[in-house]
Amino acid sequence: MRTVQCALLKREAEGLSEAPYPGELGQRVFENISKDAWQQWLERLVLIINENQLSTADPASLDVIEENMKGFLFQEG
Repeated sequence: MRTVQCALLKREAEGLSEAPYPGELGQRVFENISKDAWQQWLERLVLIINENQLSTADPASLDVIEENMKGFLFQEG
């Protein structure tokens, strides 16, 4: 089992098995976010997509999703 010092939970926890998102942000999540924290984000993501009527096929929607991801997981923004 791989562990990380989770930036969201502020403790050591089981890490993800692979980067869950492409690019630098995905690598940052892989290195700093636990499985439990990622699951919390996925639950929050569903609410964000539904509340804002976002489409993962729309580049502008992806920008909103990424900003929310950084804010939720890393307390940025």
